[in-house]
Amino acid sequence: MGPLAEVILLVEDESSDAHLLQRAFQKAQVPARIIRVANGDEAIAYLTGREPWNRRQHPLPGIIMMDIKLPRRSGFEVLEWLRDQEALRRIPVVMLSSSPLPHDVNRAYDLGANSYLTKPQDPEKFVRLACAFRDYWLCTNVDPAV
Repeated sequence: MGPLAEVILLVEDESSDAHLLQRAFQKAQVPARIIRVANGDEAIAYLTGREPWNRRQHPLPGIIMMDIKLPRRSGFEVLEWLRDQEALRRIPVVMLSSSPLPHDVNRAYDLGANSYLTKPQDPEKFVRLACAFRDYWLCTNVDPAV
């Protein structure tokens, strides 16, 4: 597996959802280090390598999983910012939200999301989501850096 499998940036403000997803990734044996930030400003700080997120200890992610409803700066705002950054715009972004509303899904894709997943309510469904994520994004999808 290439760089997509090394680091996943999880942008999620709800601790319980982040915990469920991290446990699901462990159960699904996702071969990546998951780094979590809790709001849109932290996501941008991480992606730009601002303190405390230096590049040596915190490399750029190969993929980003991001909620749309975040404090300080929404997932939509972070996605829009990301797609305007020459050096970062090709990082795949999977939006992960509790909202199945068509206007949220469409807005995410219009702003350049690579995928949109709805958060499951059941912990076992989180594991299935993690397995599907692993199989597609880390095993099947072609790494753009290749």
